[in-house]
Amino acid sequence: MSRELEHSHDPDAIRRRLAVSPAPSYLRDSILGGIDGCVTTIAVVASVAGAGLPGVVAFVLGLSSLVADGFSMAVSNYQAVKSDHDARARLREQEDRHIRLDPRGEREEIRQIFRSKGFDGDTLERIVETLTADDRLWIDTMIQEEHGMALQGPSPLKAGAATFAMFLLVGAAPLLPFLIPLMQGQAYFLASGAVAGVALFAIGWVKGRVLDTPRLRAGVETLLMGGGAAVVAFVLGVFLEPMLAELRL
Repeated sequence: MSRELEHSHDPDAIRRRLAVSPAPSYLRDSILGGIDGCVTTIAVVASVAGAGLPGVVAFVLGLSSLVADGFSMAVSNYQAVKSDHDARARLREQEDRHIRLDPRGEREEIRQIFRSKGFDGDTLERIVETLTADDRLWIDTMIQEEHGMALQGPSPLKAGAATFAMFLLVGAAPLLPFLIPLMQGQAYFLASGAVAGVALFAIGWVKGRVLDTPRLRAGVETLLMGGGAAVVAFVLGVFLEPMLAELRL
């Protein structure tokens, strides 16, 4: 059975859809922030458990690491997205200068770009004439075709905010069991690991749903990656536990 198309191909529907600029997606920033936040927290919890330290230590270290690492990651993502904006603006200024100083050479670049796409003869020359008649269209074409960059990108501030929000939201999940006063000893760590596992699987499942990929596989992959980090942190905690024992003495 053929799948239903994601949108209509009626001429009017196509015209309306193309008239609206594509909205930037912050899915990548949210998923990256959520996964990294959860992995960061459960790694701290696992290392504390491996070292044989009490749950309150895991909570304090996990909370401080969550806020500090979340802010650091948000700032890094902000700077990365802003760098793309700055690079796009620099290329726009560069192409504008080239068009003013050497329009013949820039027309030849357009000609060769579209010749490589299979156009030739009068059709090719009409394309060159049409594109180079409007400086903005000319520059937009060069940015996309020569430099391989999109004309628009996500907002640096929104990208950083999405990363930070999901980092804190999902990263706080493994710390919730430590707020339950009825638990004792290793029960805190076991409950924290279980909550982290559910959170990681849920992030993967949501990613699979949004991207229309197998949800179960996406959830399991995310769970395994996060679980691997927790195992490494636990083993490291066990390895360092003798050093901590000496410090207690």
